[in-house]
Amino acid sequence: MRRGREEPGWLRGAPPPRWARLAPAVALVVLVCAQRATPGDVELGFFLAGLPPVAAFAYGAVGTAVFAGLVLALLGLPVIGVGHARGSDLATVAAIGLLSVVIAWVRRRRDAQLVSVRTVAEAAQLAVLPPVPERVGPVRCSALYRAAQRGTLVGGDLYDVRAGPYGVRAIVADVQGHGLAAVGTVAALLGAFREGVLDDADLCAVAARLDRRLLADSAAASVEHPELFATAVLVEFAPGLDLVRVLSCGHPPALLLRGRAVRALEVEPGPPLGLGLAGPAPPAVAEVPVRAGDRLLLYTDGATEARDASGHFYPLATRVPVLAADPAGPEGLAGAVWRDLVSFTGGGPRDDVALLVLSPEDDRPDRVG
Repeated sequence: MRRGREEPGWLRGAPPPRWARLAPAVALVVLVCAQRATPGDVELGFFLAGLPPVAAFAYGAVGTAVFAGLVLALLGLPVIGVGHARGSDLATVAAIGLLSVVIAWVRRRRDAQLVSVRTVAEAAQLAVLPPVPERVGPVRCSALYRAAQRGTLVGGDLYDVRAGPYGVRAIVADVQGHGLAAVGTVAALLGAFREGVLDDADLCAVAARLDRRLLADSAAASVEHPELFATAVLVEFAPGLDLVRVLSCGHPPALLLRGRAVRALEVEPGPPLGLGLAGPAPPAVAEVPVRAGDRLLLYTDGATEARDASGHFYPLATRVPVLAADPAGPEGLAGAVWRDLVSFTGGGPRDDVALLVLSPEDDRPDRVG
């Protein structure tokens, strides 16, 4: 599974593009040729003084010093015939060159720090929400995540697929808020879900565990915003049965794709997690027959509430049958939905988007004949 990530741009830790490294050298040659081609009373050589600062954005301190030395030689040696700097003029150019070297040195150090910080941040975020494997037990999986906050891999949405003694279970949830402020809640819910996969015999018990987790976090004195809640959908591929159990806690309905036909699973939604209602009034669990090759699409409302320029919502259920035939891209249906969503909105939605596609296979070892 390929996790969406924003690659660091130039001046944010990535190596400068080739044109940025060539620009100072090309400008130097052009200025020298232009000066030689112009009359003697036209002075263009002093434009060379601007090259060391430009070089500082693409080269290190040594490379910038080389450019500064070339500029000083071109302006200070009359025999070359490019410039005729003397005294204070030459000292000013030398000061600009020295300052450019300092800038290049500071920039390189800052870039190294940015790369280090970004690497640590990405490792921490991937530890919270690791990539979903291509297969979990008898279920094929593909997923896609796009965080609304630029430069982050994890926001306010989450998903996970785990195998346990009661079958393969999956969750897609949308917590209150988005961006880095919601990552703590995401981590807490994922931890509770992974425990529930191993310990709880039914989905209602898993939902109750998640609800208690949010209630406990809301009651903590260290929580700045105690009104924590989340919508979620839980699914379970029961061992030995050709069905999937689905439980919804105020979450958009999952879509079942069979061939070219798609339908929303009719599940009576329960209250969102974190309101203290999952225990005494557990949501209903629906059992839906599935066949090998069916695809179950779980998603967050960042997809369905995305709008185009005219204010229309993205018609996910209508578009899925068309996009399911798109073989391009390593992410399959999830990747096709994302590309279509970006095209529909003209650049991508402004909310976190999580897509999880689950498909049972023919060769399940626990399949009953």
